[in-house]
Amino acid sequence: MNQPAAPRTEVTKREFFRAAAGCVCAMGAFGVMGMAGVARGQSARLGWAGAHRSRWFTKLDRSLVRCDLCPRHCELAPGQRGPCRVRENRAGQGYSLAFGNPALLQVDPIERKPFFHVLPGTQALSISTAGCNLACKFCEVWDMAQVAPEDVFAYEVTPEVVIEQAHEAHARAISYAFGEPVVFYEYMEAVARLARRAELPNLLHSAGYIAPEPLRELCPLIDAANIDFKSFDPAFYRDVCGGELEPVLDTLRELKAAGVHLEITHIVIPTLNDDPEKTRAMCRWIRSELGPEVPLHFARFYPLYKLANLPPTPVRTLDRAREIAMEEGLEYVYVARVTGHEGENTFCPNCREPVIRRLGFVVEEVRLKDGCCPDCGHAIPGRWS
Repeated sequence: MNQPAAPRTEVTKREFFRAAAGCVCAMGAFGVMGMAGVARGQSARLGWAGAHRSRWFTKLDRSLVRCDLCPRHCELAPGQRGPCRVRENRAGQGYSLAFGNPALLQVDPIERKPFFHVLPGTQALSISTAGCNLACKFCEVWDMAQVAPEDVFAYEVTPEVVIEQAHEAHARAISYAFGEPVVFYEYMEAVARLARRAELPNLLHSAGYIAPEPLRELCPLIDAANIDFKSFDPAFYRDVCGGELEPVLDTLRELKAAGVHLEITHIVIPTLNDDPEKTRAMCRWIRSELGPEVPLHFARFYPLYKLANLPPTPVRTLDRAREIAMEEGLEYVYVARVTGHEGENTFCPNCREPVIRRLGFVVEEVRLKDGCCPDCGHAIPGRWS
């Protein structure tokens, strides 16, 4: 197979300002809407909107309950919360403290999720709340995901208002992203049902740490999912993320089997998950278990949170990871967070001609015709309209 040209490492002035303009546009959309606008003139406040009864709890005795939402299956005594910080036993009943209480609600490019095979060049309304059921040491939104709801400024926003605001902002989809959607499952489900009626696609960006039954119920509501596949090493999941690998593999299989458009993001962290042979093993698993057509994004790590002592990922490491993935037969392999890299573009796996050109979050050209390569007619998987 012919390989695309070597990635560029320099960006022209025109490209730099074009990318900057795209970021300004995204911020502008957020500014017009504004968190206060979304919340109908509210002021942000610490705390949660209220406790919402959850059906994803099993009563074990008079007072003890078990949360069935994620693989942890936490058993909680009255007044106790799970490690996610937003699911609580109140007098022997299970509640969510995240419903209708977003700590983030903003409009930005779909490419930022990242989705490269979904409605290119459009914008989505993203929502997230406090809390997460993993404890990744490289968490990029740790000040929202690794805290309790009473420790973050948030708003009261009903599912109905989320849909109204999406229409007012001319968003083309609803995205459950930035924080971990699994922990605000009930809120996501309520919004997703309304979005389905409003013909707004539902986009999920998650770590995929969810139990099988709630995932199966969610799949019919989700149009596309991007799962953070943090490592193919079980020890990495335990030591760096505070979780297990196998449930994430199950989630990936289930999403694919359910017909949800699937993309994968893999953050490459120097010294921790950048071993080429483990990257190769991961790519082989993706190809054999999910299919060669599943897009894979290799994302650059930047030092932050508990891994601030590590350097940013060298671009050459990302280049090698992309080469390995293509050697293993993956057809759509991207490099994220390196503006101007050849790996931001989508190439037809049949004739190797570019079909979508990107610069950062800016989509410069979409050459697809009815979801196919205009040069050879090869069908490119995705949600294009």
